[in-house]
Amino acid sequence: MRVLVTGGAGFIGSHFTDRLLEEGHHVLVMDNFITGNFSNVEGHKSNPHFEFIHHNVSNHIHIVGHIDWVIHFASPASPIDYLQLPIETLKVNSLGTHNTLGLALAKNAKYLLASTSEVYGDPLVHPQPEEYWGNVNPIGPRGVYDEAKRFAEAITMAYHNKHKLDTRIVRIFNCYGPRLRPDDGRVVSSFIKQALTNQPLTAYGDGKQTRSFQYVSDLVDGIRRLMDVDYHGPVNIGNPDEKTVLQLAELIKELTGSKSPIEFQNLPMDDPQRRLPDISKAKELLGWSPKVDLRTGLSKTIEWYRALLKEQVSLSHAK
Repeated sequence: MRVLVTGGAGFIGSHFTDRLLEEGHHVLVMDNFITGNFSNVEGHKSNPHFEFIHHNVSNHIHIVGHIDWVIHFASPASPIDYLQLPIETLKVNSLGTHNTLGLALAKNAKYLLASTSEVYGDPLVHPQPEEYWGNVNPIGPRGVYDEAKRFAEAITMAYHNKHKLDTRIVRIFNCYGPRLRPDDGRVVSSFIKQALTNQPLTAYGDGKQTRSFQYVSDLVDGIRRLMDVDYHGPVNIGNPDEKTVLQLAELIKELTGSKSPIEFQNLPMDDPQRRLPDISKAKELLGWSPKVDLRTGLSKTIEWYRALLKEQVSLSHAK
């Protein structure tokens, strides 16, 4: 297959690019590095099946030759990013989704949208099934991401219904692993960086809010399986093992051997209290469920962060 992966130099996009190249497919990675980094895909430079296109998908996209799939990952995806880049976040999920859908239609390609559990907002139903419509504040600070992804899902379904475009929608729940930027503000990356540098681990509110954390290889496997089934509604891909933020902090302290204290700060506006996927549909349609437990996945992630921080220190001393 010849596959376009937008946001392919980002955290999830780069891991998905790895998977496609391992399978022998031809991958065109498109990214403008607003949150991605070329180092995530640099190892593929010499691969004849890899192409890189520096481009903002919110602008018109021109690709020469056929394409079998358009995989739309491009978007800021952490609160610190989309709060700093609100207009860009709205544009990439509206204009960018429109442009990539138009490209898929013109190329007679299949299309996959990377959506998010954020479409459920601060949910009132637990766990969250795909049929739940969510509890979202459209004008709150998180609305630039939540509503943009809800629009992206709506226009994807509109292209499927009106133009018969072969589409998929994956709703991604909290994901972590190597290449998750240390400064992206998500709880796993923040806690690991703080633990490794002996800084206080900053928990918001009372730390009793819950999340479900999936390792990136599990997510990639779920998305890859979704490409191979004829189903067009949204599908949750996440780990139903619910943990409080405090439980996560204590586990990271244990795995890093850190003595860092836990420091509490005010809860951000509209921060979800619980986030728990119902993955019944993924199990039934894809034969998928997460394989990597939190302790194993965090150990692999911490190892990557240790190497990254060591490299950064070496570069700093070299200067």
